[in-house]
Amino acid sequence: MTGRTGGCMCGVVRYELKSEPFDSGWCHCRTCQLFSGAPAMAFTCVPREDFAWREGEEKVRWIKTSSFGRRAFCSQCGTPLQVQVDHQPETLDFPIVTLDEPDAVAPEFHIFWRSKVAWFDPGDALPRHDKFRPDTRGLEGTEPPDNSSLSGGGGRGHV
Repeated sequence: MTGRTGGCMCGVVRYELKSEPFDSGWCHCRTCQLFSGAPAMAFTCVPREDFAWREGEEKVRWIKTSSFGRRAFCSQCGTPLQVQVDHQPETLDFPIVTLDEPDAVAPEFHIFWRSKVAWFDPGDALPRHDKFRPDTRGLEGTEPPDNSSLSGGGGRGHV
């Protein structure tokens, strides 16, 4: 165990990481904007088997948010908790700010910069990618499987 823990705003849902997060970045796609309620979502990644729900898993709800992904949130307070995509079945993403110590994991890049809200200026010098990064696991190139994540989701329902 890494000892890194996190959870939702109301404290009902708690998780623990078994390994260090990696591939930390800012996502500016429309779906992340809507899911996070912010101009962009700072996310990080772990292998799926290294993310363990410790409390409140029964309060976690899932929603299909694109043709290739789904997202988890706390059904009591609405805190975003996870993102899973079909092209990366071995890993999951989660919002950095849900960690108990979010300062321990810093974003290293921006993706979907082309979808950035015009008035949002992060004021950093991190690499900026119009879509996915060229070395994104599970994809050939930088294009998403389709545009459903750019328009605010395509699933329209709970999983």
